Amino acid sequence: MSIMNEFENQVRAKVADALAAMGADVAFVTELPSVDTADLAVPCFTMSKALRKAPQAIADDLAAAIQPSGLVSSVSSCNGYLNFCMDGAALVRGVLEDILAAGGDFRAEPTGLRVNVEHTSTNPTGPIHVGRARNPIIGDTLARCLKRCGHEVTTEYYVNDVGKQVVILTWGVNNVSDEEADAEAEEHARNAGHEKERDKTDHRLVAKYRVANRRMESDPEVQAQIADMLRRFEAGDREVIDTVRHTAEIMLGGLKETLSNINVELDRYTWESGFIADGSARDVVERLKQSEYAGQTDDGAWFVDLKDFGIQGKNTKFTFTRSDGTTLYTTRDIAYHLDKFSRSDRVIDVLGEDQKLGSKQLCSVLEILGHDKMPEPLFYSFVSLPEGKMSTRKGVVVYLDDLIDEAVAHAYDEVKSRLDTRKTDMTEEKMREIARIVGTGSIRYNIVRVQPEKQLVFKWSEALNFDGNSGPYLQYVHARACSMLRKAGEFQRVTDPDMLTDPMEINLVKKLARYGEVLREAGDGKRVHMLPAYGHELAVAFNQFYAAVSVLDAGQRRDARLTLVECTKTVLADVLDCLGMGAPEEM
Repeated sequence: MSIMNEFENQVRAKVADALAAMGADVAFVTELPSVDTADLAVPCFTMSKALRKAPQAIADDLAAAIQPSGLVSSVSSCNGYLNFCMDGAALVRGVLEDILAAGGDFRAEPTGLRVNVEHTSTNPTGPIHVGRARNPIIGDTLARCLKRCGHEVTTEYYVNDVGKQVVILTWGVNNVSDEEADAEAEEHARNAGHEKERDKTDHRLVAKYRVANRRMESDPEVQAQIADMLRRFEAGDREVIDTVRHTAEIMLGGLKETLSNINVELDRYTWESGFIADGSARDVVERLKQSEYAGQTDDGAWFVDLKDFGIQGKNTKFTFTRSDGTTLYTTRDIAYHLDKFSRSDRVIDVLGEDQKLGSKQLCSVLEILGHDKMPEPLFYSFVSLPEGKMSTRKGVVVYLDDLIDEAVAHAYDEVKSRLDTRKTDMTEEKMREIARIVGTGSIRYNIVRVQPEKQLVFKWSEALNFDGNSGPYLQYVHARACSMLRKAGEFQRVTDPDMLTDPMEINLVKKLARYGEVLREAGDGKRVHMLPAYGHELAVAFNQFYAAVSVLDAGQRRDARLTLVECTKTVLADVLDCLGMGAPEEM
């Protein structure tokens, strides 16, 4: 058990005993205080109704009833919070020894809880665009945090290989010539301000999709062919289903390459067509037809009425079959979630803000089916660029691939400029490597640091700022700690609290102590924006420590301070890894 867990257990025991002595049987929680005057806090607001007292009065009574002992050095009340401070010597020794013992592995004890995180799931009909860039980055960061919370985590991509768009793409792949597609790609590149379209699978295929879509709108014969393919697909025609899936797999290869470039790898890919092929979508239809909420429209389409489930207006009727009896995406999504719950204890869906109604309808239908567990949505607002929502020129989408390339190019210029200023030599290959690590890291950090449901305008001045709340700043501080340890050479690890008494040293240790709780909030609480905020606080605290005291020339305190540097480097490296960022040892 870590020193912070032991401290929290002692706090919980003292509060529980004090409440019992007051004759109060109420639940309470502990949390990290927003101020540095305490190491742990108990908010008393939720107890107010049960105890019929103001939160501050409850905090005052509890503070008076609790005597400091063990790891608890002081107890106080302020603004409705009960605040606890930990014994300073025990804090320093315990935190440093815990970090050294962890050896960079900060995973909690296994909980046995199976958590499924579905993210990205963009339609396989074109490259991932900037607007949706938040989805894979939030989802991947959340999964990394949840793994550190001790859970068995599976990340999953739901491949939408059913429907008109993917059928149009398939028709285009089989009927649009390479020459037509090349001409389309060249025109698109010119409109976007590029010299040429990138030579990448998803970019090549989307050109065929655009041509096919245009021909379908102008040519009745093409329209009829695509309509026939769609009918045969939904009737379960194995040949059409296999052809469409093959096309989607090719497109997916390009999407996987993009995701890999921002350090996102998924564990599982589940195909929407599978729920047609195995009959599970049809099973959902038959079960819903038996519901007391089911009904039919005049043309024969089936629906369930959701007005008793808080759905209002025109959205109360949730259609689960068309008039011809074929299923819809929403029907197959229900089958998909039933499948996910059969192999998971907790299901988290990372969704765009435009999916709020659909998510609520899904939960209502699962309730009708008698399902007691519900998926947990994590909604995000779409990314925009200063030039506009997703466009540098009207009507031209900005792809995530373009953003990655630009980030790496910007990072290269910044790294080269800094090296020139310092007159430091570095090989071209090494500069390119650092630029890639810094560039992709700047995208991930800048996207995660903003609370998901808040609007995000991606600005280079913020993302690549080496001195502000940014990914490069965090990476630079990690590189500085690595540099100090290289210069130090061999040293003895010392965790003696008598050797670390400067206020900046204590402040840094306290920041290190918070990491476990931050991981729990970011993971179990789905508050991933807490992680970059913590990383920035830790980096600032390290720089303050570095500026306040000498490390390499610290005499008898040298080894203890180098131990503190090593522990900070270890935690910073894990924060960067948890954010999906590289941790360069020089910059």
